[in-house]
Amino acid sequence: EVQLEESGGGLVQAGGSLRLSCAGSGFTFGDYTVGWFRQAPGKEREGVSCISTEDGETAYDDSVKGRFTISADTAKDTVYLQMNNLKSEDTAAYYCAATYGVGCKFYKSQAFYNYWGQGTQVTVSS
Repeated sequence: EVQLEESGGGLVQAGGSLRLSCAGSGFTFGDYTVGWFRQAPGKEREGVSCISTEDGETAYDDSVKGRFTISADTAKDTVYLQMNNLKSEDTAAYYCAATYGVGCKFYKSQAFYNYWGQGTQVTVSS
C-alpha cells in the first residue's frame, strides 16, 4: 500500500524556520515526482514546491522562492521542505503528494498526483 506521511509542522514566530518531512512507503521514491501543497482556511489548495527525485529538478512558487528549499533523501524515501523566514501568510495545512514519473512542469495541478498525505499544520505567529 502506498502511503505518504507528513511531519514537522508546528507553531513558530514570524522569521523562524521549520522543516517538513514527507515519508513515503510502499513505493520507490527515487522514481517519483513529489510536490508540496498548502491550504489556508477559506482558500484553495495551492502548489508550493516540487522535486523530481530522478533528476533533481525543483520548482517553487514565487511566494516562497528564496525562503523554502525542497530536497530528497531517496535512501530514506523522504522529501523535505526547509522553510526559512516564515511569514504569517505561510500559515496553512501543508500536504505532500507524489506521482510516478519525472518533471515538475505541471506540479501545481492537483490532478497530476496519484498519492497524498494527510497534512501537517504550520502556524506562523506575527
